Amino acid sequence: MFRIYKSEKDLLVPADTLLPYTWVCLFNPSEEEISYIEQKFQILPEFLRYPLDEEERPRIEKEEQQILIILRIPDVVSKGLFIRYETIPIGIILTEENIITVCLKDHPIFEEFITIANKSKTFNLVKPVYFILNFILAVTSLYIKLLRQIDRTLEEYEEEVFRAIENEEILKMLSIEKTLTYFNTSLQGNDTVLIKIQSGRYIRLTEEEIELLEDVQIENRQAIEMTKVFLTIVAGTMDAYTSIINNNLNLIMKFLASIAIILAIPTIIYSMYGMNIPLPFQELPPFKGSPHAFILVNVLTFLLCLFVFFVLRKKRYL
Repeated sequence: MFRIYKSEKDLLVPADTLLPYTWVCLFNPSEEEISYIEQKFQILPEFLRYPLDEEERPRIEKEEQQILIILRIPDVVSKGLFIRYETIPIGIILTEENIITVCLKDHPIFEEFITIANKSKTFNLVKPVYFILNFILAVTSLYIKLLRQIDRTLEEYEEEVFRAIENEEILKMLSIEKTLTYFNTSLQGNDTVLIKIQSGRYIRLTEEEIELLEDVQIENRQAIEMTKVFLTIVAGTMDAYTSIINNNLNLIMKFLASIAIILAIPTIIYSMYGMNIPLPFQELPPFKGSPHAFILVNVLTFLLCLFVFFVLRKKRYL
């Protein structure tokens, strides 16, 4: 499928036909649509197909009068208990008169970019470089927005993790770590594309566009730094959790060992009664010939257990 937009009074509005100086937003295209756009704009076939490869890395290419810029943008892959993001490629093709974007899906970044563009009321597709730089800025802003959400989520998860006895919270942290890893790799690739654009080998930039490009680079590097910081936080939290789990396990084992020691005392004493031997003290006065010797044994056993209990408590085993 594809949508067409044109500039009208510095606003991006839908268009009905493929005119010069329009933006063609191509997403999840069929082979017929790819062939149609290819013939209509005389675009190199590989330029339309590269962004449809999920593993395509960020880069910039120039062939004849056509420029292909491939970026990676965040994309949610799971919702519910574990919200996880990966990244998918998006291609921006710049021809002499048109801009074509190619993506695997109708990503929310398109509508978000149009909203931002129409609020600023400064967009004109006659200036394609200005359009491209602002689109990259919108992509970077989306990364920063999601990273701030991840920051808030991390604070919630950190409190849950240290109280957790099940694996649910750990899986949440691992999901965030995987998301941040994808973000870090993609942002690094996008930064390489920005550096190549800045070199001027692919696109000629005006002073205004150079200033805008520098702003985009600052935002992108801020996103990279945020990602690295959050990765460090996640790794530190997981390490701390592992140490706490090991410590708690040691405390549990000490407690169980102490209980086993205390319970072993009456077990040893009472096991002797099954050997058909005389009870202790039963031949001594005043218990001689009396059945109450068993009570004395119970009392002494209890006192011995109590003594061991306090000894273990003093040594912090209980």
